[in-house]
Amino acid sequence: MPHPVPEPLLQVRDLRVTLPTARGAAQALRGVSIELQRGQTLGLIGESGCGKSMTALALMGLLPVGAEVSGSIRFHGQELVGQPEATWCALRGDRIGMVFQEPMTALNPLHTIAHQVGEPLRLHRGMERTAARAEALRLLDRVQLPQAVQRLDAYPHQLSGGQRQRVTIAMALACGPDLLIADEPTTALDVTLQGEILALIGELVRDSDMALLLISHDLGVMAHTVQRLLVMYGGTVVEDGPTEVVFSRLAHPYTRGLYGARPRLGATRGTRLATIPGRVPELVDLPAGCAFADRCHLAVDACRQAMPPALPVGPGHSARCIRLDAVAGAGGA
Repeated sequence: MPHPVPEPLLQVRDLRVTLPTARGAAQALRGVSIELQRGQTLGLIGESGCGKSMTALALMGLLPVGAEVSGSIRFHGQELVGQPEATWCALRGDRIGMVFQEPMTALNPLHTIAHQVGEPLRLHRGMERTAARAEALRLLDRVQLPQAVQRLDAYPHQLSGGQRQRVTIAMALACGPDLLIADEPTTALDVTLQGEILALIGELVRDSDMALLLISHDLGVMAHTVQRLLVMYGGTVVEDGPTEVVFSRLAHPYTRGLYGARPRLGATRGTRLATIPGRVPELVDLPAGCAFADRCHLAVDACRQAMPPALPVGPGHSARCIRLDAVAGAGGA
């Protein structure tokens, strides 16, 4: 008999978030669906303003005041949409950890590193201060923070950017979460540190068998870090599939544009990078049809009439585009 498929650790269905603005309602997320099992790695990629970080905030219950949420977020089978703040507080920092984009703003400048890394342990595990400090040291050693003992009583401004990011990772991992969300965790770091931090996150995820949701705008990072890739644009997922399959097919015009705009090793000095014409539309100005239509050279009138459905491209691979054949026939990126 076939083994039953385990229930997903995280299951998001048709998630929609609307934000109030001075110009009216803004559709920040439009029908986002995600499925993630323990031990799996998933990437969200797209330009700024596409909805990546808003998705992460929705999964953490940290949306702005006044946000209207519909759809479903199920974690360990528990529905989270509509739950009171107390339910979210019990999950954040315990079963769901998050590494924020800018560690200097994620850390409290008034508290020591020991206090901040130990805080989740005191709140969620009931540890006494001495025990929490000892565990904080173990965590800082685990994330390879240099001179961890001396750093315990330091303040965030006394650490470098890479050291601060290691501290935020230690905080996110303190209670052994089932899901780790990393929102652009290497944006403020140089290339060498980027590689070290990503390798560290990957190692910790494998060792702990947790699920990873990685948010980035860097195709190279995604290619080497995650098993599955979701490409976001205009508040929705426009392409979804195994990472290798997405890169080999590039089914959506936007995915193809991102790939074509990547820097290339060996390019002649002075060569201009390819660009995607236009810019990401404001949330309050999203069109009725495909949000990418005005930047797409393959768009036809039908693209602007209604949001395209997610159409199958291959096994486990889909794209929101009614011109898949035209994209495939357009050749290289």
